[in-house]
Amino acid sequence: MAIDIHTHVVPFDFPPYAGSAAPTKWPQMASAQNCRHRNVMIDGKVFRTVPDECWDVGRRLEHMAATGVTRQVLSPMPELLSYWLPADDALTLCRHVNATMAAMVDQAPDEFAALGCVPLQDIDLAVRELERLMASGHFRGVEIGTNINGVAVGDNRFLPFYAAAETLGASIFIHPLHPTGLDRLVGPPALVQLLAFPGETALSIASLITGGILERHRELRIAVSHGGGGLALTLPRLMFGWEHLDIAPGGRTPVEQARSLYYDTLVYDAPTLKYLIETFGRTQLCIGTDHPFIIQEPAPLKRIDALGADEALRDLLLDGNARRFLGE
Repeated sequence: MAIDIHTHVVPFDFPPYAGSAAPTKWPQMASAQNCRHRNVMIDGKVFRTVPDECWDVGRRLEHMAATGVTRQVLSPMPELLSYWLPADDALTLCRHVNATMAAMVDQAPDEFAALGCVPLQDIDLAVRELERLMASGHFRGVEIGTNINGVAVGDNRFLPFYAAAETLGASIFIHPLHPTGLDRLVGPPALVQLLAFPGETALSIASLITGGILERHRELRIAVSHGGGGLALTLPRLMFGWEHLDIAPGGRTPVEQARSLYYDTLVYDAPTLKYLIETFGRTQLCIGTDHPFIIQEPAPLKRIDALGADEALRDLLLDGNARRFLGE
């Protein structure tokens, strides 16, 4: 088995906007030049051109066979989390995206698991949708962004959501979304993913530590995309602050808390991956590719083979750690 915990879904289409607010942020799909692609339209502009592997089960299975991945964990394209919509509108959109993923799981239950989306701009509504998803039998948990309309995921206002996730046994996958620092980037749009995502991810995970979330809810299963971004290099600074500046509550050090999380392998470099394994532990890294987007890891198993890992570690990286993250 080889389980990829970081893959994304975009529905073939979206329902017409039926809310009461201005529909400018409501996504739509339009034809693209390539017949196997469609354009995600937001505010009347092309947000991203995506391939049919975003919604077509057969095409995804072909890609999996070519790369050696035997199971994918589906999650929404992060922009579809839609925290900026009115909460009722966001719930409508989330349910459409969730229904798309549930149908994909139904078509290939051995090959797919799903992490849904919830409208975290309204925490009570998000908790109710999380309860519905976990009762449906199609979902292992949810994907959330690194911030909700600029509020870090470690803010105490989200405690009821984390408490519900812990009680329900829901896995949480954290993905960068609308990162901070975009005004400092000089160059093409792809720098958002390449440069801004790592800093945004590190800040969000640090907030879970300094905000006390991980100490209050020690049974949470949380995975972080993009190898945790810059978190591994930030940990020594957090440790200094914990030892001398009283920056985080609780009895566990920042390193101990960071080692309770899971991280994907999407760092494009075997030496970096080795460093993450040394920093976070052999039991905390899972395959993650960002399939089917352009920055995806094209050969995840070859990247792991380049580590020269022993058989036990290879088994953990391929599927053992992912199964634990999914609560299996």
